[in-house]
Amino acid sequence: MNSFLQSKNWLDFQKSLGRKVWQIDSVNIIKHNLPLGKSYFYSPRTEGDFLSKEFLNRIKEVANQENAIFFKIEPQEQIDESLLKKSGFIKGKDIQPRKTLILDITKTEKELLNQMHYKTRYNIRLAEKKGVEIRAKSQKSKVKNFEEFWRLLQQTAKRGNFRTHPKEYYKKMLEIIPETELFIAEYQNRVIAANIVIFYQKTAIYLHGASDYQYRSLMAPHLLQWKQILEAKRRGCIEYDFWGIDEKKWPGVTRFKKGFGGKQVIYPGAYDLVFQPVWYKIYKLAKVIL
Repeated sequence: MNSFLQSKNWLDFQKSLGRKVWQIDSVNIIKHNLPLGKSYFYSPRTEGDFLSKEFLNRIKEVANQENAIFFKIEPQEQIDESLLKKSGFIKGKDIQPRKTLILDITKTEKELLNQMHYKTRYNIRLAEKKGVEIRAKSQKSKVKNFEEFWRLLQQTAKRGNFRTHPKEYYKKMLEIIPETELFIAEYQNRVIAANIVIFYQKTAIYLHGASDYQYRSLMAPHLLQWKQILEAKRRGCIEYDFWGIDEKKWPGVTRFKKGFGGKQVIYPGAYDLVFQPVWYKIYKLAKVIL
């Protein structure tokens, strides 16, 4: 199934952030600027014939014009690594999550509940019993409620010791990509959890989430996920993508997501096509130092 990262709307979103973009032979290319006039190209969840001679010649031509050091791809499907190496790609550093959980939501509500971990079911019911309410925000109101999401995301990032994108990144995502929805959990008229979900084709993707630690005992994130899954079913989706698990990097988040069930999917990871070898070495060294 195609990824939203290869859609036209994703390119429009990247353009709104001030990035230069191309679509070459149905492959989305995003330019990321680097210091000293350098740059690199990036294609997330890459599809299409990106190993064809015609495509590779074209990308090298554009890279020369844009002073790009390398072109990073993250294939959507498994591919013979020998074919990648034959075309000049080498293993690179991942940007998108390497593993995810995909939940089959063609099952009935009862079946979905039964396959959950018993604590996840308990927490969903607890949140309902405590009076947590879930709302999906429309195109107008989701932008209005963005500040609440950003407030919670900053708290969550500080608590989890991870970096967020700039504030404008999330704001533009909600404004530019029509498939995005902002789901919020409220308790006594206060927003205590919020998630950004993208509905793309037949898949709902839980992309970004945040919650208020002060209200952790209410288990709002569990109910929020469940209501998002039900909304995805209502819209005719057949899959729910939890978008990223990693037992070592994100043990708590991974345990939370696995509580809902689903099948683990592993992507091939990132590969780089290097145009400027010396600058590529300098780039990798700078990434290690910084």
